[in-house]
Amino acid sequence: MAVRCLRSAGRGALRRWRPAGLSGPMGLGGVAPGVAEAPPTFGFLFDIDGVLVRGRYVIPAAQEAFRKLVDSDGQLRVPVVFVTNAGNCLQHVKAQELSDALGLEVSPEQVILSHSPLRLFRQFHEKCVLVSGQGPVEENARNVGFQNVVTIQDVRKAFPLLDMVDQSRRPKELPPLTTDFPTIEGVILFGEPVRWETSLQLIIDILLSNGNPGTELAAVPYPHIPVLACNMDLLWMAEAKRPRFGHGTFLVCLENIYKKITGKELKYEALIGKPSIVTYQYAEYLIKQQVERQGWSSPICRLYAVGDNPMSDIYGANSYNNYLKAAWQARAQAKVNGSEEVTGPHSAESPQPRKDWDVTLESCKSILVCTGVYNHHGNMPADPQDSVVETVFHGHRDFCFDPSLLEASSVVRDVNEAVELVFEKENWS
Repeated sequence: MAVRCLRSAGRGALRRWRPAGLSGPMGLGGVAPGVAEAPPTFGFLFDIDGVLVRGRYVIPAAQEAFRKLVDSDGQLRVPVVFVTNAGNCLQHVKAQELSDALGLEVSPEQVILSHSPLRLFRQFHEKCVLVSGQGPVEENARNVGFQNVVTIQDVRKAFPLLDMVDQSRRPKELPPLTTDFPTIEGVILFGEPVRWETSLQLIIDILLSNGNPGTELAAVPYPHIPVLACNMDLLWMAEAKRPRFGHGTFLVCLENIYKKITGKELKYEALIGKPSIVTYQYAEYLIKQQVERQGWSSPICRLYAVGDNPMSDIYGANSYNNYLKAAWQARAQAKVNGSEEVTGPHSAESPQPRKDWDVTLESCKSILVCTGVYNHHGNMPADPQDSVVETVFHGHRDFCFDPSLLEASSVVRDVNEAVELVFEKENWS
């Protein structure tokens, strides 16, 4: 990468996931007890890995930032949603991890995992789907609405002759023929699996057999059964000094193997998780719900998305910002034309066009921090508004390479500076 930052979060700058050194629920907030402040008109979308934590360690700047974000009672002063491309855990587990790390109560309704927007894809919820990934993928699938779930292990157990790379796992005797296995009607890719060779082989088998891995077809079915993929991150940042392979790397393998075998492109019914627009639509929905629960009277007009990955966090926030601009333009044009029904912009990643064009959200600004994927070994630009240009596009194959979408609205050292910057822009105490 050509982008630069001031310094890395070194070993001494990281702490384990505990709110060390905080007094009370969150220490002292930014408002004195008994002093009322105006309701917020802005909110935050925080990435997690590389922004708030690095693997099992919490970044101290995150604790400093949340001291500013809560009042003296430990309650958030502005709406906050955590948007991560992680998907190998349960939503309430991730909420508890964040609560322990930041020292305040984070509810599951404040957490968006890469697969959370699958709740919106109801047309697939009654179909028999194969799920791939690691962690509680079957439970995650059922939690977002899928009722008939088959795992990679289920396929491998029913058809043991299909998984042949690891010789130690090959059956010693010819197994009986499986005749009662259900036809698979869709494939849901939750995240990178553990045994890539097994998942790649069996997913390809499902696609080439039209969902019936025990049969052999005379011709390759095309288009193939629907595939929905969550989390397109090529890389992500943990405790290692360099980024690690993400689910996007697994997707690159799957796409190229499928094309090499069939000569055709693997097609996705939907790509979910950052930077897809449907993920930001879902985040906006959760922000509005939070505002209603808190009883804040003012609508949220501006969102600030804080992330460490230009290819997902920045690209996604900027894409959604453009989407919102188009919505406002469509609304204004409808008023000029005197039309009561507004035909707004439609995103290919969204399950359906938006219809609530009396929108209040004006913008979604991107803020890039230097504690994760963003190259943290160089020097930070003297001007935070300097253009950030990537030399290699790490985004997914199906997203166009638009350099302007990789340029953050602001570049700061860490999440604490991001919060301070937003407070300054919003004239917030």
